Amino acid sequence: MDIEQMQFTRTLSPDFPLPPTLPFTAKMALESGVTYRQLRELVHLGLVRRLIKGVYVATEMGDSLDLRVAGLKLVVPKDAVVVDRHAGWLLGAEMMLAPGEHLDLQPLSVFLPAGRGRLRNDLAASGERTFLDDDIIEIDGLLVSNSLRTAWDVGRVRWPERAIAAIDQMHRLGQYDPGEFLAGINRFRGQRYVTTLRAVGPLADGRAESPPESVLRIWSKEVRGVDLVPQLEVRRGSRFLGRLDLGNEHLRIGVEYDGAEWHSTPEQLERDRDRRAEMIDDGWLIEVFTKDDTFRRLADPGVRLRRLRDRAYQRVTDLAA
Repeated sequence: MDIEQMQFTRTLSPDFPLPPTLPFTAKMALESGVTYRQLRELVHLGLVRRLIKGVYVATEMGDSLDLRVAGLKLVVPKDAVVVDRHAGWLLGAEMMLAPGEHLDLQPLSVFLPAGRGRLRNDLAASGERTFLDDDIIEIDGLLVSNSLRTAWDVGRVRWPERAIAAIDQMHRLGQYDPGEFLAGINRFRGQRYVTTLRAVGPLADGRAESPPESVLRIWSKEVRGVDLVPQLEVRRGSRFLGRLDLGNEHLRIGVEYDGAEWHSTPEQLERDRDRRAEMIDDGWLIEVFTKDDTFRRLADPGVRLRRLRDRAYQRVTDLAA
């Protein structure tokens, strides 16, 4: 197996002992004659990537639902059900897991239906979970909680911020009626963290494009007088000026989240400045948050949101004077 030649062509060579179009485990690679050292080198060179923890695939294959399913089938017991955030990721909620989290989240969110015993391996986040027949779908032989059941499950966690971010991502898929989601919450009465689901469920909004936007929106709910709408379009007459991550048209305030992936290069920063400058010139007050402002320990976005609200109120007072 000529790794040096693979590096030149950027593809796995024909003598690679496993089908290059299919995922494989480290054990499968070893059994086929690929050493741990060679596997690590292929990953380092970018010729192979980890699909999930312990499962690899040729980088040239990209990403797809079929690949995700095939990879999970290699490590998930046949009668187990993929649930929670792993189910959301599998069903297409791309931001359900943080970048790279699918590689390291362990154990996997895998449960056996109640009455079938408990999983006796480190894949299981717990043992059993009760499902209705229509809670589970099958994707090419892999059992997965459907999008509606997944939305209920990801909302039953300790932290409201994580719950609202996950439910927003599931709503965004548009695979069920949000009214049906709300109507079904009572089904989980008495179960762990259902109080979180009850609290944040009515606040969920599929227009949110990213989890940080969802987190900032739920923080805004603690600030009286501020009702932020996701992905608010700003216009001057018929002219489109831009779209705010979160905004309140009545107060003419906007909240933006600048993640490193899309808001860090000089070109991206310049584009952000130009876009926001037009809205500011039109009278909008805009507050920009980053990861440190939002997620750092002891961070309190509410303080800045209250200041933004007060600036808007003061402007109204000044204009009336």
